[in-house]
Amino acid sequence: MHMMVRTPSRPRGREHVREGGFNRATQVAAVIFFLLGALVARLGYLQIVKHSYYASAASDQHSIQQSLRPERGKIYIQDNAFAADASLYPVAINKDFASLFAIPRDIADAPATAEKLFTFFREPTLRQEVEQRLDREAQDRLKNELEGIKDLPAAEIPAREAAIKSSHEAWLRDPVYLDFRNEKRDELIKEEHDAIIADYVKELSNPNSQYELIEKKLDEERLKKFYIFMLERSDMSLEQLQIKDNKVFSTSGDEELKLPGFSYTMTSFRYYPEKNVGANILGFASYETDEQRGKYGLEGFFDNDLYGQYGSLRSERGAGGLVIVNNRQYTEKTDGSSLVLTIDRSAQFTACKALDDAVAKYGAAGGSVIIIDPKTGAVLAMCSAPDFDPNDYRLVPSLSVYNNPAVFDEYEPGSVFKAITMAAALDQGKVTPETTYQDNGQIMIKGWPKPIRNADFDTHGGHGVTTMVTVLEQSLNTGAIFAMEQIGVKKFSDYVQAFGFGEKTGIEQEGESDGNISSITGFRVKEISAATASFGQGITVTPLQMVMSYAAIANGGKLLKPYIVKEIIGANGQRTVTPPSEPRRVISERTASLLTGMLVNVVENGHSKAVKTPGYYIAGKTGTAQVASSNGKGYINAYDHTFIGFAPADNPKFVILTKIDRPRALYAESTAVPLARDITRFLLNHWQVKKERSEDKK
Repeated sequence: MHMMVRTPSRPRGREHVREGGFNRATQVAAVIFFLLGALVARLGYLQIVKHSYYASAASDQHSIQQSLRPERGKIYIQDNAFAADASLYPVAINKDFASLFAIPRDIADAPATAEKLFTFFREPTLRQEVEQRLDREAQDRLKNELEGIKDLPAAEIPAREAAIKSSHEAWLRDPVYLDFRNEKRDELIKEEHDAIIADYVKELSNPNSQYELIEKKLDEERLKKFYIFMLERSDMSLEQLQIKDNKVFSTSGDEELKLPGFSYTMTSFRYYPEKNVGANILGFASYETDEQRGKYGLEGFFDNDLYGQYGSLRSERGAGGLVIVNNRQYTEKTDGSSLVLTIDRSAQFTACKALDDAVAKYGAAGGSVIIIDPKTGAVLAMCSAPDFDPNDYRLVPSLSVYNNPAVFDEYEPGSVFKAITMAAALDQGKVTPETTYQDNGQIMIKGWPKPIRNADFDTHGGHGVTTMVTVLEQSLNTGAIFAMEQIGVKKFSDYVQAFGFGEKTGIEQEGESDGNISSITGFRVKEISAATASFGQGITVTPLQMVMSYAAIANGGKLLKPYIVKEIIGANGQRTVTPPSEPRRVISERTASLLTGMLVNVVENGHSKAVKTPGYYIAGKTGTAQVASSNGKGYINAYDHTFIGFAPADNPKFVILTKIDRPRALYAESTAVPLARDITRFLLNHWQVKKERSEDKK
């Protein structure tokens, strides 16, 4: 009989308990291990990966960092460009101005305060502004009447224009018109007054505003006058007040003048003491966010030099916010460099004033004057109209006013270009001053359906057998074509390019144009393109290119690069002088001498007689060029007038260009030439240029 022995088994309940306890312990340990690992990883991330960030953040809590703004460099002109010890006059500086704010919650009587603001800020100029508006309306009326006759035959225009102007002048004096104008003026002034008061009241009563800007740029004198006026302190003079720490004090006893409801802050702005004079060459500086940067002209071209470089100051802050003096990091700021220009102050003022008067006198759209030293290329004066006040640069009718027309505008130069054509033919030996051709007053060009005529064809017809001297004296288109044909289109084109046309001169101005002479530089040039280019039509140039080509003639055939900055003065006082460029010979000295003599004859006997000046020989040439249509198809009935000359002819001190845009007169001899005469006579006296002839002809 077999016996079966049963092995005792473990109690199943206890085994289950032991295994469950082990699993839980493992899980707890794993979680703890994971958390410790995550903590170590996080600490490593913060201490290693993000060390720089948190170190910087911690540093920021106990450090002070301040940017040190540089001062913008100044711009100067000279009182006499040819004097060895010329004095300098600032034309662009930095000046503190007040920004005036109203505090609406502190204004007790908004309407009464608004009336006082109007009386102080707007009333003094409002009447003048309205009068100017009415003047513009009257001028627009005249302009529209004159526009109505522009399509009449050229011979009829002068008489009709004179009749319209006479009628217009009579209308301006008519009592009925004067009564109407006075009534309209008073009505407009009231309308403007009410609108301005309403705007002021709205600002002064704004419950949601802490500050309202009233005026942005008040100089110290104007700010003092404002305080005296608002506080009705007629017992005080400007000399008794001083500006300090954004407050106004009396100099006697340091009494603070408190003006409830108003405050101000002082900010440095760019300031132009001469206002409009030279604005087109200077440009302006304006704030971009919190930085004042240059735009247009020299301010734009030399912006980085004028601006300078920021500095910085970093210090540690100790307990209680005290600054730790012996733990500082300082980077010195570098103020901007200053510019000394080649501009002669007296020449600039005289030229700009004369240009403005001429533009107004001839009812022109604008104009330019450029005066160059032909021996160096230095710009002695450069003016344009219209211009602007860079202190209030926003007050312009169009952004195009900011451009400098002397270097930006491209125009067809007309007959002043005949001197360049003649220079090429003389230099090639294909013509002499005595060379003749048969002038019939007009000429047919292959591939062109109608004849090209001289400007005087209708009144004179042909001139017969004519010399090259007479071609320039009488400004004959046919003669310019003849001279060009003697050397051929290719040589003609080469000379045009050698004189600097079709490329920028490189002057220190933003926005310079290069002109367009592509019609005579291509692989196949049309005969009509070469023919018209010979007398300055069908190609475009800038006034600066044009005057520099004549400067090359005056300089014995050597072309220089124009420049307008005489020297740059660094913040450390180091001076960098601009030397004249290496001259490029474009024609021989003999050619330049022959051509100078021919241009003297133009002034003595031709269309430039009005520029003659007792005691001097002057070389020069006029140009009356029809204005091309804006759509590129044909021409409109408007003209640009130019004169270019140099004096004295034998040893030129200066070259001058005067340009009048679309005047209400037919020829340059009655607009650009008288302007050049007035400026030339001033310059010869101003620079005490020795006379070269004893005769006293006028």
